[in-house]
Amino acid sequence: MFRHMRPGIVIAVIVLLSLMMSACDSSPAQNTQGTATTTTSGGQPNFPTTAPPLRTPKFGSAGQVAPTVKVLPSVDPTLIVQFPLFPVSLKSLFPKASGLVTVFQNPVANDFDTVTVDVQNMPPDAKFTVFFTEISAKPFGHAEYVGDVFTHSDGTGESVFHLITFVAFAADNRNAGTSEDQSGTASGIQLEHAGMWFDGVEDARRILNSPNLTGTPFDGGHGVLHAGPQAMTDGQSLPVI
Repeated sequence: MFRHMRPGIVIAVIVLLSLMMSACDSSPAQNTQGTATTTTSGGQPNFPTTAPPLRTPKFGSAGQVAPTVKVLPSVDPTLIVQFPLFPVSLKSLFPKASGLVTVFQNPVANDFDTVTVDVQNMPPDAKFTVFFTEISAKPFGHAEYVGDVFTHSDGTGESVFHLITFVAFAADNRNAGTSEDQSGTASGIQLEHAGMWFDGVEDARRILNSPNLTGTPFDGGHGVLHAGPQAMTDGQSLPVI
């Protein structure tokens, strides 16, 4: 093998092969540069055996937050808020329609929160839009589109959204100003409520058996006032978010 190689090259190859063989024979336990892992006597990872402490954080004060809002116990610094939705235009035909909104606050200030909307006993196979609004009832005031909820054949549905929620506001440079709520001061109008609308007025007319329903602007595209009426509301005068 080494007959035609120069002596210096032969020595270098032998040294290299020796180093490679030494590396293969080394045990992983001899590597002191790796990350230490705490293990039990059986060699398995040692997981915590006790749950972390929970606390119920303060969310606003009396007279600042709607009585339907529930603050769930959570691990510091998490804030989890829940509130129900009630039927509006659906009430006569779907009196048991209900919704639950759960908001997980991002512990990083002014970053996206997580909003889950769960509904049941709704019209089956229908599409609804979710909006944050200035007030919960007509004329609703300023609004922000959140996303869509699609119901299944059994009238249930769930959607998860990621957006700024607790400090959501609408700014109008033509009428600059500030507003206050339980989250503090905003440079504009606080969006403190949540509601759902029929995605299309034609679907609303069919589902509600009301051919003369007028359209609303609570959906994007497809012309002005092509969305249907409000289907679900938080129904509160005080803020829910």
